[in-house]
Amino acid sequence: MQLADFDFHLPEDRIALRPASPRDAARLLVVEPGLPFRDLAVSDLPGQLRAGDVLVVNDTRVIPARLKGHRVRGDSRVAVEATLHQLKSGHVWTAFMRPGKKLQPGDRIVFGEAGDRACLLGALDATVREKGEGGEVTLAFDLSGPDLMAAIAERGMMPLPPYIAAKRGEDEKDRADYQTVYAEQEGSVAAPTAGLHFTPELLERLKGMGVGFERVTLHVGAGTFLPVKTENVAEHRMHAEWGEVSVGTAARLNAARAAGGRIVCVGTTSLRLLESATGEDGVVSSFRDETAIFITPGYRFRAADGLMTNFHLPRSTLFMLVSAFAGLDTMRAAYAHAVAKEYRFYSYGDASLLWRAA
Repeated sequence: MQLADFDFHLPEDRIALRPASPRDAARLLVVEPGLPFRDLAVSDLPGQLRAGDVLVVNDTRVIPARLKGHRVRGDSRVAVEATLHQLKSGHVWTAFMRPGKKLQPGDRIVFGEAGDRACLLGALDATVREKGEGGEVTLAFDLSGPDLMAAIAERGMMPLPPYIAAKRGEDEKDRADYQTVYAEQEGSVAAPTAGLHFTPELLERLKGMGVGFERVTLHVGAGTFLPVKTENVAEHRMHAEWGEVSVGTAARLNAARAAGGRIVCVGTTSLRLLESATGEDGVVSSFRDETAIFITPGYRFRAADGLMTNFHLPRSTLFMLVSAFAGLDTMRAAYAHAVAKEYRFYSYGDASLLWRAA
């Protein structure tokens, strides 16, 4: 398939810059095979599920992964900005850096300024270890483990998606808004945004009616925002992301399906991880590894019956995924409906509930 197959018109004013309040007041477009689209609210989600269904959520926690600093080379100091991408070891991260062309292995990067938040910790300095393809840089920090994570939390800014960051700056409100209420496992540099719509009260309503709730972890990397540059979609390569499905979670999901329950993934991240952990026979196994699964139309889904997800960028891997799940023609029509009905798009926008095409 060609990249142009996944293009659509989106007016600029449909991009949400702040989330709905309360979170579950966001709109919910229900897309079900063979039925008209239905315009609901996220608070109506319990009416779309039944006892025995299971919601699979990504409990990753977003770190303030955008760091400003200076490249130091002798007496020369040049302002730089890094968006951390993936933790490779206790002190080594890959990152996307701007400007990055003139960086060289061995360069020292000093992150943070004297006026930053509390500045109670030691210097957040790093050495450029190597440069990779596509502007990716490997940074070896002087700090390691919990000390490094604490310093990043002190000095960093929330890594708002480019389509929001281009329109306004990050602020303290984003530290809460850009985090799910069930976030626990620290390590993402982008939020699993479908989960931003849940409130503790909505979760209690769902659990009270017999809907299961299972956690998986996929640490989302900055590569999720990179555009597809190949006209032939099959030539695109995804960045790997680390994920985990526990033995217990796998067993409970298999039991739920055997009993007739439907597996509903909250977000494309939990869906991609669950599909990576599921065999051709449809059995979910425990998983603890990286995944670079790339889902496009023609993919045969093994685990997920439903998908709750936000509205995605034109020509993006995520629009390709939802088109694979519900059908390309169906999703083109659904997105045209959403634009016409003035749904809010992207990370802070409204949601859709998609049921898998047969």
